[in-house]
Amino acid sequence: MRRPLRLKKIKGGIEIKTYAYLRVSSIDQNENRQLEAIKGLDIPNDNIYIDKQSGKDFNRPEYQRLKENIESGDILYILSIDRLGRNYKEILEEWRILTKERGIDIIVLDMALLDTRLHKDLMGTFIADLVLQILSFVAESERDSIRKRQAQGIAAAKAKGIKFGRPSKDLPTIFGELVKKWENKDISTDDVLAICGFCRSSFYTKLNEYRILGEKNSVQKGRLI
Repeated sequence: MRRPLRLKKIKGGIEIKTYAYLRVSSIDQNENRQLEAIKGLDIPNDNIYIDKQSGKDFNRPEYQRLKENIESGDILYILSIDRLGRNYKEILEEWRILTKERGIDIIVLDMALLDTRLHKDLMGTFIADLVLQILSFVAESERDSIRKRQAQGIAAAKAKGIKFGRPSKDLPTIFGELVKKWENKDISTDDVLAICGFCRSSFYTKLNEYRILGEKNSVQKGRLI
């Protein structure tokens, strides 16, 4: 486990460390905008933690490492609440644990009211908590909207005949002959898999489809006769 670097900031005789947490929703997304936002904050590179996965919960490897290293009195920077997470209840609970149980200060860069260093009185805490609840609600609402748009897009694509998942391999022209030899135990299952380029589960799926198609063809021929 990497050890965090300490900045030479002293408060009440205690050395303070600064950290940043960044998150994007997938591996192919870019965190440069968040990195740009924390530039100039004198945060050591080893104290910058980046996750590339959904914010639906806090089971993220870099976030968990951050929690192991950050200590009471340290400062955590995040660009926005939705970078911390997108689950309303879990954001509120995680914020409570970090700030109230662990004594860590959090600064949300795009929302000045969410700077726990500044709101130590009752009114300030009330306002900050209210803003936090609103932003957390918005973060989860946006996540739900994204999921609904994705579902609608998939449904529309399927309606147009677009198929999802791995493309299925076409049956070789000699598949019927291979099946007969396989059923007669003239060739092994491994031989069929090698010839067709199928995995075992795909073979049995294709075999079932082949047999169903054969039965349908037999029925149709019987009707014609």
